Amino acid sequence: MKKTAVVFVALIAILAIAPSAFAQGGVPEKAPINTTTLALADGFGLDIGAFGGALGQGRIASAACEGIARNPGAAGNIRAAMLLGLVFVETLSLFTFVLGILLYFKF
Repeated sequence: MKKTAVVFVALIAILAIAPSAFAQGGVPEKAPINTTTLALADGFGLDIGAFGGALGQGRIASAACEGIARNPGAAGNIRAAMLLGLVFVETLSLFTFVLGILLYFKF
C-alpha cells in the first residue's frame, strides 16, 4: 500500500513538471538524415530479408522433396505448388531489396 502511494505521488509530480519542460524550447528544426545510419539500417533490412527468404525457400524445397519421395505420382502437382511458394518468398525478398535501393538513393 505504501509503495503504491509513493509511486502515485511520483507520477503526479512528473505529470505536473512535464508541461513546463515541453514549453521551454521553440520548435526544433528538422534533423538532417544521416546517410551512414540510413545505409546501416538498409543493410540490416536486406540481411534480415535475405535470411528469412533463404530459410523459407529451404523449408519449401525440403517439404517438396519429402512429398515427392512419399508419392512420386504427385510430383507434378507438388512441383507446381513448390514453385508458387518459392515465387511468393522471393517476391518478398525482392521487395525488400527494391525498398532498400529506393531509400538509399532518395537521401
